[in-house]
Amino acid sequence: MKKLPRHNKFNPLIILFLIILFSVLIFIWSHRNSITSPPQKTYEELNQLKGITLSFTQLSDFFKTLAQKKGGEYAYEVLKIAPLNPNIDLHLLGHVVGDVLYKQKGAEGIQVCTNDFRNACSHSIVIGLFSEKGEGTLGEISDACHKAPGGSGAYTMCFHGLGHGILTYTGYDMPKTIDICKKTGTSTYHNREYIECVGGAVMEIIGGGFHDRELYEKQQKKYLSTKDPLSLCFAKYMPDIVKPQCLIYLTPYLFMASGADLGNPDPTYFEKSFEYCKQIPDGYSNLKMDCYNGFGKEFVGLVLSRDIRTQAVEELNDKQLKTVYDWCLLAKNRDGTRECIVSAISSLYWGGENRVEPAIKLCSLIDDDFFLTSCYKNLIVMVSSYNKDAVQRKAFCGKLPDNFHAECQAELQLTPN
Repeated sequence: MKKLPRHNKFNPLIILFLIILFSVLIFIWSHRNSITSPPQKTYEELNQLKGITLSFTQLSDFFKTLAQKKGGEYAYEVLKIAPLNPNIDLHLLGHVVGDVLYKQKGAEGIQVCTNDFRNACSHSIVIGLFSEKGEGTLGEISDACHKAPGGSGAYTMCFHGLGHGILTYTGYDMPKTIDICKKTGTSTYHNREYIECVGGAVMEIIGGGFHDRELYEKQQKKYLSTKDPLSLCFAKYMPDIVKPQCLIYLTPYLFMASGADLGNPDPTYFEKSFEYCKQIPDGYSNLKMDCYNGFGKEFVGLVLSRDIRTQAVEELNDKQLKTVYDWCLLAKNRDGTRECIVSAISSLYWGGENRVEPAIKLCSLIDDDFFLTSCYKNLIVMVSSYNKDAVQRKAFCGKLPDNFHAECQAELQLTPN
């Protein structure tokens, strides 16, 4: 009779040994992991801001004090994730911290300035340099801007901040500011430094004045008029090369001229604000489009209740992005709406500093073939300009609708699949 095979039985001692060995290995792995991966840093200041509503002035005092006590770099890390109430100008709040950082580190502080808060940190550094040393420091400012962290747009955007500083330095004298800004331009960057500098000055004359409120309000009346809101950009002292940038940054004043509260403009005023662009004669069609273009960047900030932190931008939902598109439609002008949308995706992508997915999502929500095609085509050009990573470029093209793949691959110089 054939014997059945016997079942193997584990020795209890072997089982106990294996359990002990497994436990030891887990302990060693977890101990090594705790050494190689430091614990995530926590910020006690976050608890102080939870569940309370503070004004911009109160938050400025809070973060200024924090930067003075623990350093500007530390204060920026807190500001990136702090729970804040809506409609707080995060860009200006970033300037508050940056001003302290400049006092602590000088020009070298720009090396810790990321693109967060729309480059507010690097703006503060160059403003500080110019305010302290004057026109003779333009060379040093250029060197500092070259050190600003980020992609190819970080250098030129640095000069936008300089425009803010020059205007305050000149006592809010726009013609003098333009003359100084002109000295920053280089052929290497097609005078982009000069153009961005004037854009910063325009932004400052509309919503600045923090250094000398009384002088600011007096000077502002010279350059801005609700009876002719476009007059600043068409003034004799405004050179043709910077007129487009002037119109792009004029949008907040168009909100004000239409009767809206600049701190939190009601969307019911947007259509009236767009009407000012229509007043630009057809002979200046390019400038008219620049006027419409300025709205898109503002709409992205407004739909976020001014929380322009990178995480907030990258977490925009479909409803918010559709709202930006709907606001652009209020231009009631086909080319004007197109320009508004292009500006919006540019603001979302922010010169390649932000993830491209929110911009792709905005394009996908458009229900008009003309605007949808323009949206994707312009986004392809932006990615081609700002992202040189072959793997990321290929991944981007793969995220677009099939009918845009060939054009994307050609523009980004990719080998078709």
